[in-house]
Amino acid sequence: MEGRLANAWRLTANDKSFIRTALLSEIRIDGRKPYEYRKIVVKFGREDGSSEVQLGQTRVMGIVTAQLVQPYRDRPKEGILSIFTEVSPMADPSFEPGHPGELAVELGRIIDRGLRESKAVDTESLCVLAGKFVWAIRIDLHILDNGGNLVDAANIAALAALLTFRRPECSLGGEDGQEVIVHPPEIREPLPLIVHHLPIAITFGFFSNDSILVIDPTHNEEAVMGGRMTTTVNANGDICAIQKAGGEGVPQRVIMQCLQLATAKAAGITKQIKEALYDILWYHLLRETTLETGELKCTTQKEL
Repeated sequence: MEGRLANAWRLTANDKSFIRTALLSEIRIDGRKPYEYRKIVVKFGREDGSSEVQLGQTRVMGIVTAQLVQPYRDRPKEGILSIFTEVSPMADPSFEPGHPGELAVELGRIIDRGLRESKAVDTESLCVLAGKFVWAIRIDLHILDNGGNLVDAANIAALAALLTFRRPECSLGGEDGQEVIVHPPEIREPLPLIVHHLPIAITFGFFSNDSILVIDPTHNEEAVMGGRMTTTVNANGDICAIQKAGGEGVPQRVIMQCLQLATAKAAGITKQIKEALYDILWYHLLRETTLETGELKCTTQKEL
């Protein structure tokens, strides 16, 4: 991948040797244990459907928008969910401007597969008029800083943005009852998306002929790792998707080990996303109350 090629020339032979030697002793250069994540920070923008996630030195912004379109012919009663990824040279000098590279395409595919195949988002609820009008939900992921493991950070950003998005409410009118009326938020409260569960992407890096396994590889670790596997699971342990890139084949026992680790990590990340969501929802609720009463007694759910 282009990101790994970029890292390769940044690290000297001594740097690479040091990383490998440290991993043999189960030591990582940033002080983490092999199965430990970097600090995850989930933030939400002022507008619904926007988020920013920081995973160590990696930062990704997610934005969700929607528009009414004609459905696919083979799925006349289902809305459309699509993901677009933008990787700019500001995030990493190795990325070329003007066109999506291999990394951006792969990012979108992995996240799309986890969301779509697990049916995390209820697309049938996005149907307005069967065969004529459905909501097309678009997720734009902007890579702000590449500190390694873009997949996991981008996946969290996509989920966080989906959870705060609100689409306009629609009704049917006209003489024949086939005219779609989109109500502004001042008239009718926008509706949230129906999200059944949160598919969490957990990425593993393999080193030394796949004999060493770590979670959440950094930028430098990606430059020397032999392969990578991303397992997308939810907090219940349901497997949503698995993708292996590079390196040799992975034994079944290693795959099972990865799935067990991923399930535990997914539960923790899911909890963190929901806590951040609760805080922002309470903030908006209390802000509205403040505008009406002029009083503000607390700022987070934990203080209530």
